Amino acid sequence: MTATYTFDVFASLDGFGSYNSDGDWGGYWGKHGPEFLDRRLAMYSPDQRMVLGANTFRQFVRLLGAVIAQPDGLDPVNTRMRNMPTTVVSTTLEGPLDWPDATLVSGNAVNVVARLKKESAVPLRSHGSLSMNRALMAAGLVDRVQLTIFPVLTGRTGEHPVFAGAADFDLELLESRTFDGHIQELTYRPTPH
Repeated sequence: MTATYTFDVFASLDGFGSYNSDGDWGGYWGKHGPEFLDRRLAMYSPDQRMVLGANTFRQFVRLLGAVIAQPDGLDPVNTRMRNMPTTVVSTTLEGPLDWPDATLVSGNAVNVVARLKKESAVPLRSHGSLSMNRALMAAGLVDRVQLTIFPVLTGRTGEHPVFAGAADFDLELLESRTFDGHIQELTYRPTPH
């Protein structure tokens, strides 16, 4: 049996995955609400394995590490993400990793994820890791693209276009949801065009 692999990504309406230091948006572009946060916690609660590329892993350690040091600590969603079994795919990082349940695997992400899909008893999910997931999509290893669109345009401050340089895909809409009256979550099955 092959494990399902979901590429889970956030974007502004104009397709950017983040904003630069001139942006004053705040986390989730400042648009999150209780429905969205409840959904994220429910989505990450079942057993699954996180798969991250080196750049996203470094960002997670930097951002979440700073929050852990604060008196209130992490919110439930980020606490769950941080404590999930995680495979970090990298040719540049060296262990040990500063993450509770992380395994560092050196090598080509396509080969690593193809093996994980065959061996994993639980679904696989990757949040962010844009270049890695574009390569995995091109190799036919992504079963679901879960795109959460926040109601902002970041034409001036936007960075990291989510699908820039990706191959062409037809997308079959599997599910759509609206949270807090303005956040769209769209789940697609990608098929090479």
